[in-house]
Amino acid sequence: MKSFFQLLMLLIAAFGSLKAQTPADNIMMDKGRFCGALIYSNDHWDHYWEGTLKRTNGNLGTVTRQSVTPMFSLGLTRKINLLASLPYIWTQPSDGYFLGDKGIQDLGIGIKALLVNKHMGPGRLDLLAYAGYSTPLTNYNKDYLPFGLGLGAKEGVLRGIFQYQLDNGIYLSGASSYHLRGNIKIDRDYYYTDHPIYSNIVDMPDAIMYSLRLGAWIKKDLLNVNVSYDGMNTQGGFDIRRQDGPFPSNRMNNTMVNGFAHFYPRFAPGLSIFASYGRVLSGRNVGQSTAYAVGLAYQFGVWGARTEMAQ
Repeated sequence: MKSFFQLLMLLIAAFGSLKAQTPADNIMMDKGRFCGALIYSNDHWDHYWEGTLKRTNGNLGTVTRQSVTPMFSLGLTRKINLLASLPYIWTQPSDGYFLGDKGIQDLGIGIKALLVNKHMGPGRLDLLAYAGYSTPLTNYNKDYLPFGLGLGAKEGVLRGIFQYQLDNGIYLSGASSYHLRGNIKIDRDYYYTDHPIYSNIVDMPDAIMYSLRLGAWIKKDLLNVNVSYDGMNTQGGFDIRRQDGPFPSNRMNNTMVNGFAHFYPRFAPGLSIFASYGRVLSGRNVGQSTAYAVGLAYQFGVWGARTEMAQ
């Protein structure tokens, strides 16, 4: 129930690398440099938490959520980058009478800034900030969880990022973000949370997300591998009622682990190949997802110098 956030965490984990950046890493494109990436992801679960009760549902079977997401980043200056993404998503159950859904989800855009880049002791410290905004591009059904394309809320994001990398290539990084969500409209005039509400307006709770990653560069810039521990805590909401379906303003919490590898072939400068695998460890009103992603990234100069990590 709400594998959308697991998908987001997976995409964040799948890009902690040199030539492709996300809103949650320390990667900065140099002035005039452009990076484009295309990601395929698969997120599926057959167990979920109904509040704190872990269960299965024969009317759903295994719920699978797939997506293809183009992502872009552009160096406006060496210390200020522009990022954008636009996923296409399709969902499907293995059992029951429900149909899945498919379509374009939310356009996300943001600005990332390098605040501190300093050599300290046996390594380098980077501190960054990110401010972003996302909004639905289509009028998809917001009240069709767990098969809907998204929550349908306009959302503002503020994120802080740190990374300390030793001179031998081992690094520790982390990020924490606050997600401020606007209200949404659904196609009915009555719904029940922990009390009846006669309205089509849903008050959406905000959320906090966090990530901690340990990784290393192998053979300098040939291979990047890392593992991460990620989490989400919704600031409010309510539990799924017994034998009821999920609702957009449910409280949705989870923790998960991810493993990641990113390879840079010598024979194709600018091209990189990556893969990620993750598993939800604990949750509340979410599915216990197993998720993986694969993709390609390519970077080139539009008007400026080379692409590099903040250094």
